[in-house]
Amino acid sequence: MAGRTAVVVGGGPGGLASAVALVRRGWRVRVLERDTDRADSGAGLSLWPNALRALDSLGLASRVHARGAVERRGTLRDRAGRRLAMTDNAEIERRYGWPLLVLHRRDLLRVLGEALPPGVLLTGGAVRETHADADGVVVTHDGGTCRADLVVAADGLHSAVRRQWWPQGREPRYAGHTAWRMSTEPLAEPPSEGAATWGRGERFGFTALPGGRVYCFATATAPPGGATGDPRAELAEVRRRFGHWPGPVPALLDRVPAARVLRHDVYDLPPLPTFTRGRIALLGDAAHAMTPSLGQGACQALEDAVTLAACLGGGEDIDGALARYDRLRRPRTQAVVRRSARLSGVGQWAWPPAAHARDLAARLTPAAATLRSMDTVLGWSPTAVV
Repeated sequence: MAGRTAVVVGGGPGGLASAVALVRRGWRVRVLERDTDRADSGAGLSLWPNALRALDSLGLASRVHARGAVERRGTLRDRAGRRLAMTDNAEIERRYGWPLLVLHRRDLLRVLGEALPPGVLLTGGAVRETHADADGVVVTHDGGTCRADLVVAADGLHSAVRRQWWPQGREPRYAGHTAWRMSTEPLAEPPSEGAATWGRGERFGFTALPGGRVYCFATATAPPGGATGDPRAELAEVRRRFGHWPGPVPALLDRVPAARVLRHDVYDLPPLPTFTRGRIALLGDAAHAMTPSLGQGACQALEDAVTLAACLGGGEDIDGALARYDRLRRPRTQAVVRRSARLSGVGQWAWPPAAHARDLAARLTPAAATLRSMDTVLGWSPTAVV
């Protein structure tokens, strides 16, 4: 295995985690990330117990934990602000061994990047072409050309590598709603718990970040392509839609700087027949982009990363290892994609009788039953690979 080389296309959580895992198994790795500005200041993410187990297998869970905030409790509310359901993080930790952690995406990238040897990550290195030859895969990028025994395509929803190697794959499908992500300035008294509110064709949620900041997200049913590209206009639109919702939503929006507002239409990826082709392996959103309703996008990418490295370090040849990776990851992740899509659809219901029935069902479902329903997602462990 010594001397084997991998090129990872994409420096997001899944790409960096796969690089860390492969380096620790003796691979020589280069990560090609097209962006030079990695701040993404408006984006927060949730790391559930399955993701923290993946990070723990890399020895990084404690470092990530130190940069995040544990959400003490999460509440689901209706449009009038009445509680429909509640999740206690202490029960999550008791049941699954790890809490629900919330942090800035940039902080997760920083921890993963610091775990790589110097020179592994190349920013501003957009990939232009990949092609196979007798010695592996040749990757042409903005910084030159390199050859690898393996290419890990972690380049996101609109993966250029996937489009080249899976030309018959269906295009990402619009989920029917757009989303805003933003974070507040530090608050003297941030909310003590996270909450999500279901409206009619709209949702709003928030959760605490370290340092007194609060991460907020909002969705609205709308045609695709409506983003203005102007953060000030997007903040004005969020305030127009949600500024009169039950507290503390208006107060939080008053503390959001316009520069921290991001808007993206929400897509997921139709199922692929395989995550591998030749010496190419798809990972994260490039393989199974999903709606954010379950908070599992980054979590599943981290699972992918440690699973791929474990398969490649298991003594099999590369082709056999990639086939095993596909068998382990494709059914699981595609099931999570479907589940997240269903939850997104229900959360966006706008017809009043349907929204009322949805809210009533949420109110009548015991919290323990809701948590048990997540066992197959949150109970994953890296030991399932071996």
